[in-house]
Amino acid sequence: MAADHLFELGLEREQIYDRAVALEGHPDNVGAALYGGFVVCPSAEGDSRPPPVRLDPPEGVEGVVVIPGEEVPTDRARAAMPAEVPVADAVANVAAASQLVLGIQRSDLTLISRGLADRLHQPHRAHLYPRSMELLAEARDLGAIGATISGAGPALLFWCFWQDTGKVTEALRGRVADWGEIRRAPFSPLGADVPEL
Repeated sequence: MAADHLFELGLEREQIYDRAVALEGHPDNVGAALYGGFVVCPSAEGDSRPPPVRLDPPEGVEGVVVIPGEEVPTDRARAAMPAEVPVADAVANVAAASQLVLGIQRSDLTLISRGLADRLHQPHRAHLYPRSMELLAEARDLGAIGATISGAGPALLFWCFWQDTGKVTEALRGRVADWGEIRRAPFSPLGADVPEL
């Protein structure tokens, strides 16, 4: 975005997306950064990649991120994943993802909560970041709608109803102590922009 602005390239957002995905290697972070809100990134079809499908952030929902001090290399997290998964787990994750997308679109807290369930990634990586997984299991007791491991981990994203965000943040401070950083992370409806350099 900065290079496009600085060198007056005049690229469309889709062109920037294609170039950024080629550099990054996968579309999820790039799509969210460029388009804002929540995005579902379709797989490439031949030589082209369709632009992300974008959803506005759900009304009344905010994020709180816990960033542990220790890191887990992405390749190590990927290596923890099995080559095959049980059909029941795959079906459960498809159902959860569908509920999450519908919950975001409808701003339905119950659907969002159900949609945060995972049986494919988090159980297989739990041994890599046990403190994060313990905190994840306590999300609802801490007042959150639910939580997920962010990316490959060990960071966590807590989904909160806006009136509970302060309470969840305080509960996390008491629980996390000095092993992680806590940040409020409102979901932005706006994608990247470079108004001036």
